[in-house]
Amino acid sequence: MATQVSRSILFTHTRPQQGFRLLELTPELEELLTSKDAPALELKSPSTALAQAVIDPSAQDYVNLCTPTQTYRIRQVQSSNSIHILRPSNGEISKADIKVVEEEAGDEGTLNLPDEAVTTIAKCSSTLELHIPPGGFSAIPFLEKSLRLYDRRSDDDGDIAMDDSAASMDPLDAAAVRKIREGVWVDIPVSRAQCELGWMELCAFVDAGEEVGCWRPSARARLGVWRRLVEGAVLQGIDLEKQFLVGDLWKSVLDEDEAAEPPFPRALLEAVVRRICVVDERPALADEVKWASFDKVECAQWVGETYLAAIAPGASSAIGRSDFLRAWKDCLPEPWRGEAVLSKLTNGCYKSPDPTTIHFVEPSQREQNSKAAPTGPAAAAKAKNTRNWHELLKVRR
Repeated sequence: MATQVSRSILFTHTRPQQGFRLLELTPELEELLTSKDAPALELKSPSTALAQAVIDPSAQDYVNLCTPTQTYRIRQVQSSNSIHILRPSNGEISKADIKVVEEEAGDEGTLNLPDEAVTTIAKCSSTLELHIPPGGFSAIPFLEKSLRLYDRRSDDDGDIAMDDSAASMDPLDAAAVRKIREGVWVDIPVSRAQCELGWMELCAFVDAGEEVGCWRPSARARLGVWRRLVEGAVLQGIDLEKQFLVGDLWKSVLDEDEAAEPPFPRALLEAVVRRICVVDERPALADEVKWASFDKVECAQWVGETYLAAIAPGASSAIGRSDFLRAWKDCLPEPWRGEAVLSKLTNGCYKSPDPTTIHFVEPSQREQNSKAAPTGPAAAAKAKNTRNWHELLKVRR
């Protein structure tokens, strides 16, 4: 039998070990980082006050990894098998960095080291993995807590009465608006693209009154802007389904005696127009809203949900279905009235305490309902496919 001869490779370790954290990359993130124009990534977490206002205070210690368009939650995963980071010797072994057992010493006390060695410089008992929850990430909950609420006082004709602190006669330049807006985004732990999407969804805007501020209009304020917008478009003959100049629309909402004192900031009108204009024509936040057109189906849906949120925000203020549908139609241009049917509203945006009444359901409440844990066969199937042992045990109990 032939004797098998193997080459000796010394395995050593440094002391102290270096601090390494291993991060598991998704295929999409790996492709992004290895691309020719790889973007800078951000590690973001909310301030303590913002985290306590939005989420469970006990779960506020976390950090998200953000690309320009995507967000990943970083979470630590323990492993029963340690992972060693190795460094080859490249033919040179430093005696100062290793400790060798006495048997390796010769008769004269010199070390007879092999020509090759590998050294472990770090030991990792856990790894970091990137996680995206089923519902994804949204900036809206954080923006709702970060931005000041812009509300309105209604008079008999439904106009908007501005608070002096929220009125601005001197518009800010684009660079100043961008700087103020991005200052709000610093503490919001999602990507820039998701911050922009949440900002537009809320019709948020930057305005300077007694002091510069960032605002999110209430449902009543958004509804008031929409009503003035429709009235002005009808009087000036502006077809909202065809491209129009936003500047002309702004002029149409002003009465002759309001030229010096607009009923609301132009930035608010532009924020509403940006939100409800045709998606393919929607300009980026950094760009001016110059031209716009509305899709009657999507716009009518937005108007219906906005009206319901303004008039019946909860179960205690539920209104009659027929009253709601009639008022919804009255908010729309004449050719759009046929779009005011309940089937056109977003799924889950309303509830009916009884067959004749209806009220609005906040998006956060819809998410909580959708995240309710499934029971029975669905829960068993989900646990069967998971690798978390505690979920498996939970289903068996």
